[in-house]
Amino acid sequence: MSTSVVTPSHSPTPVAAADLVVERVRHPLSARHLQVVRRTSVSPGFVRLTLAGADLAGFVSAGFDDHLKLILPQAGQDRPSLPRMVDGRPVFPDPRPVLRDYTPARFDAEAGELDIEVALHDAGPASDWAATAFVGQWVGIAGPRGSLVIPTGFDWHWLMGDETALPAIARRLRELPAGTAATVRVQVRNPADQRVLTSAAQLDVAWVSDLGTAVEALSVPAGVGYIWAAGEHADMAALRKTVLAKPGVDSKRMRIAAYWKRGVADHHEDLASAA
Repeated sequence: MSTSVVTPSHSPTPVAAADLVVERVRHPLSARHLQVVRRTSVSPGFVRLTLAGADLAGFVSAGFDDHLKLILPQAGQDRPSLPRMVDGRPVFPDPRPVLRDYTPARFDAEAGELDIEVALHDAGPASDWAATAFVGQWVGIAGPRGSLVIPTGFDWHWLMGDETALPAIARRLRELPAGTAATVRVQVRNPADQRVLTSAAQLDVAWVSDLGTAVEALSVPAGVGYIWAAGEHADMAALRKTVLAKPGVDSKRMRIAAYWKRGVADHHEDLASAA
């Protein structure tokens, strides 16, 4: 396990309970055609694809762990088939295109750019496509359908997960202000996929081989905090039990999600809701 700690030069400022309300926000569901305008190798196991295009106008991502549907082109298509919206629901053409959930890792409305990060470890339609996606190639997205907006002003934050949680964790750390503290535990299969994580918050970051064991060793800090985790379904279900058994944990101030499930394609499930 490798650990890094950054200590701020000032003390946290107490926050009022009214400033710590978690809010669910719904967005009109829209489907968009976008083009790859840049590709960046983040690590051996991740590629960052920057998407842009006129259809990005009006895109909203209010929560750091939002998820959108990436819609892949089928063989022979220049652009993937997008769904029609019928009574607010997407109706896809037949044959249905391949869809996969991804976190909007970065959205810059002024620049008109959206980043998604794709894990390349495992073979599959999305990772295979991302491995060869080129600048100028078309792809589709739909969503996010909604956001869970978690205030940044908690005294402390726990951010935990496997590789699939890294884009959301990195985005959240960029959002956190000085005066709060973030404990980060990430389980990676390949140590080369460790990356530099930065934040204005006080950071305690560890890259671990067993997330469950690492979380068992944590003690709940004083003050009011929020716990977030994402990863494989069975691992997150076990992690939820571990976290809930800790004295001082508030089940209403945690969110644990299954971003994937062994043996199941395109799985996403909220195992513990904050609202």
